Amino acid sequence: MFVSFFPQPKLFFTSAAVWSLAAILFWFFGGEQLGAVFGMPPAAAGAPPIIGIAILISPPFLWFYLYFAFCVLVFYAFWSWYSPHPWQRWSILMTAVILFFIYFNVQVSVAVNAWYGPFFDYVQGLMSGTGKSTNGEFYIGLADFSWLALVGMNVQVVNAFIVSHWIFRWRTAMNNYFVENWGRLRHIEGASQRIQEDTMRFSQIMEDLGSSFVQSIMTLIAFLPVMIQLQAHITELPIIGAIPQPLVVAALAWCLFGTISVMVAGLKLPGLQFRNQRVEAAYRKELVYGEDHADRAQPATTAELFENVRHNYFRLYFHYIYFNVVRYTYLQADNIFSLLILGPSLVAHKITFGALNQISNAFGKVTGSLQFLLTSWSTIVELQSVHKRLRAFEATLQGEPLPDIDQRYLARQGAEDPA
Repeated sequence: MFVSFFPQPKLFFTSAAVWSLAAILFWFFGGEQLGAVFGMPPAAAGAPPIIGIAILISPPFLWFYLYFAFCVLVFYAFWSWYSPHPWQRWSILMTAVILFFIYFNVQVSVAVNAWYGPFFDYVQGLMSGTGKSTNGEFYIGLADFSWLALVGMNVQVVNAFIVSHWIFRWRTAMNNYFVENWGRLRHIEGASQRIQEDTMRFSQIMEDLGSSFVQSIMTLIAFLPVMIQLQAHITELPIIGAIPQPLVVAALAWCLFGTISVMVAGLKLPGLQFRNQRVEAAYRKELVYGEDHADRAQPATTAELFENVRHNYFRLYFHYIYFNVVRYTYLQADNIFSLLILGPSLVAHKITFGALNQISNAFGKVTGSLQFLLTSWSTIVELQSVHKRLRAFEATLQGEPLPDIDQRYLARQGAEDPA
């Protein structure tokens, strides 16, 4: 699954993690200030924040873009020399482009959050009659948001297009790799489906989970300092009272509670989903044999196989009942959790309308990023099922023991199809 698209996967991903960590540490311990040498210094301490689209083309941002490109090109050059791979432009360069676009959209979200404060404080002044303005000033304020939204939307569209092609390239790499070894794989149960369908599902799910995971990490890194800065408005939490870093503590505790709850509730789902795949494969295989052999796919046989399918699905539906109760209850409570912890400060008139919007948005971004496992659990269950099926292919090519279901099918094939 990975060796077809990435050069020496274990070493590649290890080196990518180490190189990324080194680049991040160098950035925070001198790399950011190095931009001043090239006329792109970091923002001065105490300088008022830049509101609107201009922040994305300010000198500190331009310097980061160049720094990111340099780190990527060095990493690409090393692997092109050390272990050339036919898909390296997509697995390295285009992956970096996708990561950059995700980072860019996170920064757009941060810029929008910075816009919330002054604009909604301005709106509060208009609503209370304490501020004066003209129609032109009001629409100029809206235009700042519109430009950010327009740029973010178009970058997201371009990224979705690139990601779609990236997924298909990975599927193509897996397809070519397995087809080249078809002679050794054809006896595995559902071999044609695994090559035609499971490779597609695996690449799509990996893209979905990978993009969501990276975006969650980048959102957490970007918004955690924002939330720490904004929590100066919050003095205490309900019931608990005054504690250090109240918003951060509340976000971590709430997300940890939700994630553990959902993981415990969904503990049985991966195994049940994989068993569904097995009975579906057995039923489908019998029908395929029935296309070519009149004595196969008889009513009694197909009825028994479909009864297995029905039994497994009904069991899965039952276990999803309590899983969905836990998940949806938590997600509904999450909609008002930020207001719950802001209650004492709101009642005490310590938060303006602009600060309320900034804190609520930043808190939602941080908790959303920490809830990655919670929101993605069903997709992770499906990925585990597909991974187990494709792993049998790799086990065959690497000389490892096959899973029990494939061993039994191979034994049947030896008796029915000596070729």
